[in-house]
Amino acid sequence: MKTSTVFDCTMVELPINHQDNGNLTSVSNSVQVPFDVKRVYYLYDVPGGFSRGGHGHLELQQLIVALSGSFDIIVDDGKVKRTFHLSRPNMGLYMPSGLWRELDNFSSGSICFVLASIEYDEKDYFRDYEKFVAWKSLK
Repeated sequence: MKTSTVFDCTMVELPINHQDNGNLTSVSNSVQVPFDVKRVYYLYDVPGGFSRGGHGHLELQQLIVALSGSFDIIVDDGKVKRTFHLSRPNMGLYMPSGLWRELDNFSSGSICFVLASIEYDEKDYFRDYEKFVAWKSLK
């Protein structure tokens, strides 16, 4: 959605089922995840100093979790940027559609886990920041 801003991004605390032999966290569509999950993917083995992301989406919503390690997500709505640091497997960042994102500062061994609202569709991507900003400015 064109009208999404960085202030529409929210941290979501996921439930922890704590037991003596370890913790378990589960998520359910439209409960902890504010959309129906259509795709799951994860990033790992990101070399030090490298970034990921660097794109925006027309329709895709995401819940992003650091399953292991930590990383930063820089969210941009074409006017304002906001940085979120993810480092706990029971905390996720909800990102509505219509935002640009970059993932940076990956710690060694980090795993970025993403729950997505739609299947992969290249037509949903903005790969050029200037085109993204121009789209956001249309009312």
